[in-house]
Amino acid sequence: MDIYFDACIAIYLIEEHPIYAPIIEAKLRNSTARIAYSPLVEMECLVLPLRQKNSELTSRFKRFFELNRRLPISDEVFISATDLRAQHGIKTPDALHLATAQHHGCGQFWTNDDRLNKAAGSMAVNVLLA
Repeated sequence: MDIYFDACIAIYLIEEHPIYAPIIEAKLRNSTARIAYSPLVEMECLVLPLRQKNSELTSRFKRFFELNRRLPISDEVFISATDLRAQHGIKTPDALHLATAQHHGCGQFWTNDDRLNKAAGSMAVNVLLA
């Protein structure tokens, strides 16, 4: 099974958020699933470190991406994202994240964005809730 990481989850983990990173790490230790992400997650994660010219953080993100499964965003994903956005009123990036995870058969969608729960149904897991 693949777990799709929303950008916020990858950021908390790689930037070692003092509260959220340990929670994510603990949940990963209890899972045999692979981490999956899209080019959109990669873009969202790298913008700030690149803008700040933080080469150490940029390298940490790039290493994370090298070690995990990159899921392409095809035309079919954009069509599905359009439907999700129209049906659930979610933002374009959120619709693309969810459509990518669904298209590639990810078993879970890890996020802390409760707005996505309704659209994602049982696939969404807010890993930061106790």
